[in-house]
Amino acid sequence: MAKINFFTEDIIYNLKGKTAIRKWMQETITAEGYQLAELNFIFCSDEYLLRVNQDFLKHDYYTDVITFDNSEELKTILGDIFISIDRVKDNAQQNNATIHDELCRIMIHGTLHLLGYRDKTKKAKTEMTAKEDFYLALRS
Repeated sequence: MAKINFFTEDIIYNLKGKTAIRKWMQETITAEGYQLAELNFIFCSDEYLLRVNQDFLKHDYYTDVITFDNSEELKTILGDIFISIDRVKDNAQQNNATIHDELCRIMIHGTLHLLGYRDKTKKAKTEMTAKEDFYLALRS
């Protein structure tokens, strides 16, 4: 059975609207032609995500999101998305957004990575941002 789970590591964070977010994520995944097996969102601090970045990706810098694709089947979503709530709060302030809206943007960004979208080139980043905006507009 398909599942979307929410966890915390080293912080206390209570995500509001879990049912609506699960529905939105499921609809996004389906619209992109994928099946959902399991998707885990892990909310953590800057320091926790920095350690994940160093240990698993050998990067020594802060980031807002790291996505791990654990799927072994094509067009199936099985992954973990780590999100720094510290970065989300800073991003929200810089972008004049609510923390919830910024968190949703980061959540969809990580999910789009699992759906095959990249953001390393200017063209790919433009396409990903357009997809983020499209799916953010569909939130209920």
